Amino acid sequence: MSEESKSRREGAKRESVGYGSTYGRAAEDPGKPRGIDTVLGGRAYRVRPDAKARTDAPCLWMAAGAVKFKPCTNFYDCPTCTYDQAMEERAKSGRQPGWRDLMRRLPPEGRLCRHTLTGRIAGRRCAYDYACGTCDFDQLYEEVLCARHPARPSELTRVRGFAVPLDHRFHAGHTWARVEAGGAVRIGLDDFALRLFGAADGYELPLCGQRLDADRPALAITRGGRRAAVLAPLSGVVVETNAQVRAEPAAARRDPYGEGWLLVVRPPEPKKALEPLLIAQGVIDWLTADVARLERLIEETAGPLAADGGLLGEDIYGALPALGWERLAGEFLRS
Repeated sequence: MSEESKSRREGAKRESVGYGSTYGRAAEDPGKPRGIDTVLGGRAYRVRPDAKARTDAPCLWMAAGAVKFKPCTNFYDCPTCTYDQAMEERAKSGRQPGWRDLMRRLPPEGRLCRHTLTGRIAGRRCAYDYACGTCDFDQLYEEVLCARHPARPSELTRVRGFAVPLDHRFHAGHTWARVEAGGAVRIGLDDFALRLFGAADGYELPLCGQRLDADRPALAITRGGRRAAVLAPLSGVVVETNAQVRAEPAAARRDPYGEGWLLVVRPPEPKKALEPLLIAQGVIDWLTADVARLERLIEETAGPLAADGGLLGEDIYGALPALGWERLAGEFLRS
């Protein structure tokens, strides 16, 4: 396959996963200045939004047909979105049709719920003439259903044997954070921490309505009368906790990034709250360093590891209690 054919195939793949642009190799496309030269996956590309552009996260204004192309960049948290606020002002001044007005012009069968328009739920029509503030379903969905039904990571990567989704953000105390629709942030313990402390007896989770402060104790792991505090990755108010994990602690170890989530927090400014957390290559470097430090602790305690990692199994503390519960909590949970 020629380089040009490969480039076309890679561009089509990127468009389908939500970049919403046409990609061409920048060096092979000198005659078309329209676009932005950038680097993706170690290669230089010229990026040009065009008529075929698609996005997996369309802005409500795009979904309603008010604008041709605009992906959501604020986690569908419209009340805090500066773009939404600016468009609303334009609509009030008559310079721009409002998205609600455009939808009201459609026949009843075409008036889709805003959550269906943006791809969050399927097949629901609006029954409240787009008065979302008085819609009982809208309130139920935003405050209850979203929090209790987590999205799943699209792909897991292995870093020194531990599973990690690189599209999540991580705190150095081995909690992960994922922003979901509406600006709520789902939080859990990562695969490393759950395997490090092993078969927990339970998890002490905060109460709904409690305020958490970043880098302060927020929850705890318990096992055999021992307790390890876990730091909050960000500040915000707890809006949901995982009843399944309370009843069955093993659920967290079984599916740490899915059904094993621990709590949902609503920060006042999601983007700002996420800025200090690790993502992408930063996650790989941090986790690689922590695994290396754990291996050194094991070697100091029990001698050289086997070539395959030896004791780095599903219950590291259970296999080697001499590592010390408090020592592990201090070293890796930073508590």
